[in-house]
Amino acid sequence: MLSYGIAVVCLGIVGYYGWKFTARNAYESARYSVISSDGNFEVREYADLVLVSTAMKFDAQGSDGSFSRLFRYISGENGQQQKVAMTTPVFMERGSEKITGEILSHEANFDGRQTRIRPGQMAFVVPEQVASAGTPLPANANVKVRAREGGRFATIRFAGRMGNKALRQREKELRQWMEQQNLTAAASVEYAGYDPPWTPGFLRRNEILIRIK
Repeated sequence: MLSYGIAVVCLGIVGYYGWKFTARNAYESARYSVISSDGNFEVREYADLVLVSTAMKFDAQGSDGSFSRLFRYISGENGQQQKVAMTTPVFMERGSEKITGEILSHEANFDGRQTRIRPGQMAFVVPEQVASAGTPLPANANVKVRAREGGRFATIRFAGRMGNKALRQREKELRQWMEQQNLTAAASVEYAGYDPPWTPGFLRRNEILIRIK
């Protein structure tokens, strides 16, 4: 019985450190400065970031192949066959029908007009050192390198899984807090996940970010 207990403790220690060194603490994270803080809410200032992104079906949360495309890119599927370190967070956006810039696809309305559609996006942050030296171009045409303009963002941090119900509730809370703080929201909303898929829900770090006008 004693040996069984020792084995359980040892397995627990190995599991803990296995998680610790493959979790968010082991990765470079997008830097920001905190302007103000109120519990789980923050106003942050981000510098410009370089992202590598791909289209995703938002509800699939990466199981549609979007995560795999980005992971293959950082594993060397790029013009320089360069391995790029994993970073946090993974940024995600829902699709939009009203966009500016590149039109990725179209759908026709009943009156024959074209509605511009931008699919959901998943993006990895390119490490600062790699971005400053020149980000490798993707070998996959479905993967793009793009800039994320810096600025101020209102954020809410929460644990658990990023299901649609939880995201809607947290976004509602964030918008209500922004109104209380007299902060004007821009149209775009970003979702950020910091943990590997195997991380237990209560240990996960999730965020919603809304750019401040």
